[in-house]
Amino acid sequence: MLDSAFIKPTSMVYYRDTYDHLKQVMSMLESNREIIASLVDLYLANNDLRLNRTMNQLTIVATIFIPLTFLVGVWGMNFKGMPELEWTHGYLAAWILMIVVGVSLYLWFRRKKMF
Repeated sequence: MLDSAFIKPTSMVYYRDTYDHLKQVMSMLESNREIIASLVDLYLANNDLRLNRTMNQLTIVATIFIPLTFLVGVWGMNFKGMPELEWTHGYLAAWILMIVVGVSLYLWFRRKKMF
């Protein structure tokens, strides 16, 4: 600070002390701002991790049901030339095939520790 004819020497000590306190408060504010920014980053990273886990589970469920949807779509077509439609146990065979495919995919994902 500059010496001035308008500021008393006794007041100058007070102003220097106030200036030092303000510098200390500004330093603490900057430190707290950095801590808050780090906490925001941690919160966002945690949300991203939860979202990734949810998306992983949804992807696995979709992967299990896509082949089943394909089979249902093929067997849902109205064609007369499909031999499995005339089988005596065709309905049961379709259910068994869909269950085997679904359970196999589920077990494969469990073995890979993805689910």
